[in-house]
Amino acid sequence: MKFSLSLTQFLCSILFLFHFHTTISSSFSSNHSSSSSSHLCAHHQSLSLLQFKQSFSIHSSAYWERYYCQYPFPKTESWKEGTDCCLWGGVTCDTKTGQVTGLNLSCSMLYGTLHSNNSLFSLHHLQELDLSMNDFNSSYISSRFGQFSNLTHLNLSYSYFAGQVPLEVSRLSKLVSLDLSGNNHLSIEPVSFDKLVRNLTKLRDLDLSSVNMSLVAPNSLTNLSSSLSSLYLGGCGLQGKILGNIFLLPNLVQLHYLDLSSNNFMGQIPDSFANLTLLAGLDLSNNQLNGMIPSFLFALPSLLNLDLHNNQFIGNIGEFQHNSLRYLDLSNNSLHGSIPSSIFKQENLGILILASNSKLTWEVPSSICKLKFLRVLDLSNNNLSGSAPQCLGNFSNRLLVLHLGMNNLRGTIPSTFSEGSNLEYLNLNGNELEGKIPLSIVNCTMLEFLNLGNNKIEDTFPYFLEMLPELKILVLKSNKLQGLMKGPITFNTFSKLHILDISENNLSGPLPEELFNSLEAMISVDLDKIYIFFERSCYY
Repeated sequence: MKFSLSLTQFLCSILFLFHFHTTISSSFSSNHSSSSSSHLCAHHQSLSLLQFKQSFSIHSSAYWERYYCQYPFPKTESWKEGTDCCLWGGVTCDTKTGQVTGLNLSCSMLYGTLHSNNSLFSLHHLQELDLSMNDFNSSYISSRFGQFSNLTHLNLSYSYFAGQVPLEVSRLSKLVSLDLSGNNHLSIEPVSFDKLVRNLTKLRDLDLSSVNMSLVAPNSLTNLSSSLSSLYLGGCGLQGKILGNIFLLPNLVQLHYLDLSSNNFMGQIPDSFANLTLLAGLDLSNNQLNGMIPSFLFALPSLLNLDLHNNQFIGNIGEFQHNSLRYLDLSNNSLHGSIPSSIFKQENLGILILASNSKLTWEVPSSICKLKFLRVLDLSNNNLSGSAPQCLGNFSNRLLVLHLGMNNLRGTIPSTFSEGSNLEYLNLNGNELEGKIPLSIVNCTMLEFLNLGNNKIEDTFPYFLEMLPELKILVLKSNKLQGLMKGPITFNTFSKLHILDISENNLSGPLPEELFNSLEAMISVDLDKIYIFFERSCYY
């Protein structure tokens, strides 16, 4: 197994916590249960809800619960015959009429097929409907959704719907928020998309991420509602050039969040993006965009999150004109020169990823330690030189990831790691670092991944690292470690370690049996889980 993995691969496929993608489902209140109601729920509505409950089983999905649902809970279990349905979990009623107006069953662990004759479709007064993050077993989205004429919010995201988005969805003219994202087997035809964007003129939030739109031409986007505040079309199979007229005044100038990531867009970023002065989040990553990154992007006054990674951009990184940035990922491009000083003035910056731009040549300045809110710093696989500033060890207790691997850094490993550190991932692999492994690393009690391989470290085997209680992966290969493999081995020595690589050193003598007896986690190592640790584990 290779240990010099790119940290951008190590990033979660889902960056929900720090990435700018603000889920549309937040438009729904976290608790739709009515605390008081002057009218009891109508009997026929109560019956419809109970029939809906009976059409599904409760099924725990570890995948959804881990990656999407913070608190999965079977809300329908509170639905009991003979009680007021306006007091049931996830149900909202009009306090004057008792009509059911809202149904929020997100993360309710529902499993089964949603048929077109389901009793759900008899709830004609629904205004908000959230069925997200359940498992509807490749159900088609019924054309009967078009009967909910009062619906303002519809969220069917991450619920295993399949087939075509029905034309009838375009009849929901009062929709303010529509989220069909995360249904990888769902597609939308050009006619349906054209109807949708022409008829849903009140839309503020539209999320079709991962819905197959490969047959939809980019010029269809010109008809999108000018009231849109957020537009998420990541991973939709869109292709061609991003047409500049899509973002000309007055089209889409109200946008706060725009995600066109993981498509097949090519060419340059159009000048009309300069009109998006309210833009807080922009994600154009994983495309084939090229040319210089236009300077007007760095001047957008409201920009908080910018993700352009994995494209073909060239040239220098421009100077940011404002100090509001929180997330910046320009990795996997062909950028060159030095990092602009304006980045070190972004006091609220939490994620900084500039990895794999092999022509970035500069010395890491100590001013980088002014970024007190950094949680992820990845400058790996560049052409950085000089020494790693000593302040990197203790400039921020918020730092979770520090990746400076595959550069030309010299000198010694910073010895300033302090108590209270929350560092989980430290990778200095593939540099020219010398000296000893600093004892202060044991202050990083949350550390799970430590890679110091392919350097010039001269030391004995660092048994003191056994004091890291969470350490799972330790890579010390290709250094100048020497001496006998013996030390103060205790019962708990490296008890959680899954991978240990000490190859290509000058260590001698027999391998201590006591050491390997203490490596309990290796006895039942799950290689699939190790792969997940490398490639998919969330760390911010």
